Amino acid sequence: MTTEKITLFIKQRAAELGFSHCGISKARRLDEEAPHLEQWLGQQYHGRMAYMENHFDKRLDPRLLVDGAKSVISLLFNYFPGDNVAYSSPLKVSNYAYGIDYHTVIKNRLFQLAADIQAEAGGINYRVFTDSAPVLDRAWAVNAGLGWIGKNSLMITRKQGSFFFIAEIICDLQLTYDNPFGGNYCGDCTRCMDACPTGAIVSPRKVDASRCISYLTIELQDEIPAHFQNKMQSWIFGCDVCQLVCPWNRFSIAHGHAEFLPRANWPQWSVKQWTELEKPVFKYIFGKSALTRAGFKKLKNNINFAVQKYE
Repeated sequence: MTTEKITLFIKQRAAELGFSHCGISKARRLDEEAPHLEQWLGQQYHGRMAYMENHFDKRLDPRLLVDGAKSVISLLFNYFPGDNVAYSSPLKVSNYAYGIDYHTVIKNRLFQLAADIQAEAGGINYRVFTDSAPVLDRAWAVNAGLGWIGKNSLMITRKQGSFFFIAEIICDLQLTYDNPFGGNYCGDCTRCMDACPTGAIVSPRKVDASRCISYLTIELQDEIPAHFQNKMQSWIFGCDVCQLVCPWNRFSIAHGHAEFLPRANWPQWSVKQWTELEKPVFKYIFGKSALTRAGFKKLKNNINFAVQKYE
């Protein structure tokens, strides 16, 4: 099979497996990203996520992750719930965590896509990634022509906004490469920066993670600092504010993935139901969801922090 035919096959098969976008770029060192990453780490904007300091070179060069890597296949997977979920609870959970943990859902499809590529192209050396290894997902998506990095540091597509998971297959297969996305279509809009409840977007495309609600409710294992008390807007796991105000997300289309629908009716829970949540119920309802990343104790602490405004 020719390079052009296998490239076309990959994109068609990716669409069949539910991926909304697929682009391919040449595996190389992202030299242009090095100073930005170094500065971000130097300013301690990664908070207590010490793992972000590890594998600096691997984050920049996929050839250090996969021997003989020639191509980075970048894929987007839609998680925008639209009208599929009627969320009325006063305590808020990020859209991406409504259903089964995306790592499981997407990796299953990535391995299927990789197996299909092997069936067509023969044995290849590859690894699959979705927010689980030192890979600069957004930079690779831009290099593959899928979109641009917005002022909230998330990748935005012109056709469907930003409610996407980003995934990759890095492989040693020579493919036809897409042109990097040219330009930035945020213009002079600063809605995401203005709306961030904690002022975490310190400048365009630069986020101080230690002030980000997603970090505070998921990554930070200590108590949420008291000075954030009136700034959390009742978020107890993650935050979608900067995406909800983004004009490009008026083009978002509801996903059609049953795996991303919530188990039980927790999106309609009252404050009382959240505060009375016990560990067995947590495991039953959220045991396969991304909320397990925070864990029961952390979630309960987040709930208690949020409900103080209702007391």
